[in-house]
Amino acid sequence: MTSAQTVPIRRQKTPLARFFLKPVNLFSLLILVVFIVAALLPDSALPHNPTQQSLRGRLTPPAWAESGNANNLLGTDNLGRDLLSRILRGARTSLLITSLAVFGGAIIGGTLGLLAGYFGGWFDELVGRLVDIQLAFPLILLMIAVVGVVGASTTVLVIMLAIAAWPSYARLLRGQAMSLRNLEYVDAAKALGRPSWQIALRHLAPNTLAPVIVFTTFELARTLLLESSLSFLGLGVPPPAPSWGSIVADGRSYLVDAWWVSALPGLAIVLVVLALNFLGDALRDLLDPRTRT
Repeated sequence: MTSAQTVPIRRQKTPLARFFLKPVNLFSLLILVVFIVAALLPDSALPHNPTQQSLRGRLTPPAWAESGNANNLLGTDNLGRDLLSRILRGARTSLLITSLAVFGGAIIGGTLGLLAGYFGGWFDELVGRLVDIQLAFPLILLMIAVVGVVGASTTVLVIMLAIAAWPSYARLLRGQAMSLRNLEYVDAAKALGRPSWQIALRHLAPNTLAPVIVFTTFELARTLLLESSLSFLGLGVPPPAPSWGSIVADGRSYLVDAWWVSALPGLAIVLVVLALNFLGDALRDLLDPRTRT
C-alpha cells in the first residue's frame, strides 16, 4: 500500500505583499517620492534660479523640440525663466501648502467630530451647525473677500484651505465615534473611571486611524487641485514665488505658440493627483479587512 501523495501547501501572500506587487501602487509611490524629493531640493541644486528673468530667451521650447535649448530642458516661460526650475520649486510651494492645510483641517475637524460623536447632545448639534454654515460659503468667493481685506500670502492660503478641509474630517470622525462609543472596551474604560475626554482621545481616536489615513490621501488630492485653482486665479502665493497653479496661469496667453508653459506644470498636478487617488484606493484595500480577500 503506497503512502498518500502529499500536496504542497501554497502560501497565500500577505496584504502588504500584494500591495507592493501591483504596478499601479509602485508607480504611485514612485511619483510621490520623486516630487517630494524635488520639493526638498535646496536652491543650489536647481538647474537655474527659478525667479531669474531673461527676456532674450523667453518662450524657448523644450530641449527635444525644434529650436530647443539643452540648457533649458523644459523650456522657458514668457519672462525667460527656466521652467524645470520653476516646476521643481513650485513642488515645494504647492505640496507644503497642501500638506499644512490638510493636516490642520484634520486636527481641527477630527477633534471636533470625535468629541461631537462621543458626547452627542448640544455639542454635537453645535458642531453640525458649524459644518453646515461652513459648507454654505463658496470658498473662492470667501477667498476673494479675505484677500481683498488682508492681502494674498501663504499663511492666508493655508488657513483658508484648512477651513475648507475641516468639515469633511468632522463628519467622518463623528460617524466613526458614534459607531464605536457603545462597544465593550469603551464601557470597560468608563467602569474604570476614565475621564470622558480621555476615552474619546485615547481609546476611540486610535481605532479611527485606518479610515482617516485613507481619506487623507483623497483630501490631499482635492486640496492640491483647490490650491492650484486659487493660485491660477491669483489668490495664492504672491509672486515671484512659483506654485504650480500660478505657473499654469503664466502660460494661458501662449497656449498656441508656447503650450509647454502651461502643459508641463499641469502634467505635474495631474500626476500627483492620480498618484494620491491610486494610493488611496490601495490603502483602503490594505487597511479594510473586508476587502483583503
